[in-house]
Amino acid sequence: MAIPAFTLAKRLHAGETVYSGWCGLPYPLVAETLARDGFSAVAIESQHGLWDVAGILHGIAAVRQGGAAPLVRVPLNDFALVSRALDFGAEGIIAPMINTPADAKAFANAAKFPPVGERSWGPHRAMTLGGVADMPTYLREANDNIITLAMIETRTALANFEAIIATPGIDGFFLGPSDLSIALSDGKTVDPLSKEVEGHLDTMIAGAQKAKKIPGAYCHSAERAAALAKRGCRFLAVSSDLSMLRAGAAAALKVIKG
Repeated sequence: MAIPAFTLAKRLHAGETVYSGWCGLPYPLVAETLARDGFSAVAIESQHGLWDVAGILHGIAAVRQGGAAPLVRVPLNDFALVSRALDFGAEGIIAPMINTPADAKAFANAAKFPPVGERSWGPHRAMTLGGVADMPTYLREANDNIITLAMIETRTALANFEAIIATPGIDGFFLGPSDLSIALSDGKTVDPLSKEVEGHLDTMIAGAQKAKKIPGAYCHSAERAAALAKRGCRFLAVSSDLSMLRAGAAAALKVIKG
């Protein structure tokens, strides 16, 4: 059975809530397993995760093979990898520390073809994985089929939020709750559930909805993801492969050790 191509953007733009796996361990089989086990999207985490470029190439294909939409969180200011990951077949990009309209524009330029951005041509692997036979079709549809999520993690980003979310080529925001809590506490604590973070999140959700953009967030647990979905977030990364592995191991050891 053929795997549907480029479903993520259509589902999000139609108003669906998408729950994504989060994969920091550099193994395509792990990413594929998250997809096969039911996540409709899987994000390959290459900012703080252990993936190299070759791994991202194979990880994207593995996620698609598992029946899910692949995304990549790129490293800080690595807009060159934005274009490469899309050429590899990613359906979405999460970019960290988008603090200013200029950052947002640079991100959009790397991810979108003209007239929206400045992405150059070379999506041969993406076309193969997506079952797109001819170049004009890919070019015509790519800007609508690719999701760009700007991470909001600093006081500067909060101050510039309206301009960032309004930038052409930016499809939504993605809250980095731990980093935002560090910024808001001036480096005193890591508390992704702090009252300050929660208050700003509600403001950002409302702002994204007003701009007809996609609200998104990283969630440390499934319970947190379900709660944020009720508050209006529509792209939600749930826990991580490493956290799930540790939780499973802890549950087993608790039984074994009594």
